[in-house]
Amino acid sequence: METQLPDDFRCPISLEIMSDPVILPSGHTFDRVSIQRWLDSGHRNCPITKLPLPEHPCLIPNHALRSLISNYTLVSPSKLQPCPQPQILISSLTSQSSHVGTKLNSLTHLVRLTKHDSGFRRKLTELGAAPGVLKCVGSDDPSLQEKALSLLLNLSLDDDNKVGLVAEGAINRVIKVLRFGSPDCRAIAATIITSLAVVEVNKATIGAYPDAIQALVWLLISGKGREKKEAATALYAICSFADNRRRAIDCGAVPILISLLDSGLERAIEVLGLLVKCKEGREEMMKVNGCVKVLVSVLRNGSSRGVQYGLFTLNCLCTCCERLCFEAINEGVVEICMGLMEEENEKIRRYTSSLVQTLRENHAFG
Repeated sequence: METQLPDDFRCPISLEIMSDPVILPSGHTFDRVSIQRWLDSGHRNCPITKLPLPEHPCLIPNHALRSLISNYTLVSPSKLQPCPQPQILISSLTSQSSHVGTKLNSLTHLVRLTKHDSGFRRKLTELGAAPGVLKCVGSDDPSLQEKALSLLLNLSLDDDNKVGLVAEGAINRVIKVLRFGSPDCRAIAATIITSLAVVEVNKATIGAYPDAIQALVWLLISGKGREKKEAATALYAICSFADNRRRAIDCGAVPILISLLDSGLERAIEVLGLLVKCKEGREEMMKVNGCVKVLVSVLRNGSSRGVQYGLFTLNCLCTCCERLCFEAINEGVVEICMGLMEEENEKIRRYTSSLVQTLRENHAFG
């Protein structure tokens, strides 16, 4: 049985019905377990607004919402709807006698059931759903492939499933979609890479596939808006693993990312902020004409997160190259830094101070 409860009852992080809703200083409500895990991971911004939080944010119990959820559950038995037998739905995905329409109907049911229910996601994998889902991902039918990818993405949301899905061969299937799928399918495929890369061991495994990073870089070149953004996000996820940075650089990611950043894709600066950590990345950035100008533009017009990565990237480059220091000065970076010194965001102030110190040490200004 699946209970159809209002979306406001679901935690924005876990997407599950909240059992202990608490309010952040930002005013948004989350399940205590989910937001505590977010904070314990070192995040100090609201997952929804991205605004900075205090070092030790107070979690205020949302008694009113908790009471609403409890009362709604008690008085709403009519909201319960029968759920198809999962084993039957899984079998239809692998059966040679199943028509495309039957498989599509089964996938539609399973996507709906796995969207918010982590317990059901685990149950499906325990029942051996992965091979059938991956078979449909490899389908030549675009509708069937897109629905199968949506189900694969839902299954990958559970940390317990991530390593298992990779072991089942999910990466090979997803790489093929990145290359040959429809635009919507390619965007979902890139999102799946991001989801699977949450587990540290998967980052190395994904990067070791010969065409994985190359396919994401290719999507940065050939994709449309959503595809480019999801491809950049996936690269950011897997390039936190150092070996993958060099692989991305070898695939020509640096000039492409700088070009996309110049065109307004701010997600690109996050990836550049990782690639600049290695010598090869810095060397490639120094070769790109106008790189400093693009980075300074991010400092001038970017979001808080973009400014952080822009400051870090520019500082790494200026530390290694006196010429770039003078370029940054000519682009007006000192005036920008003076303004950023007053920012509330502690990271921005710290990175700004480091950049100013680097410029002074390189005698770019007094």
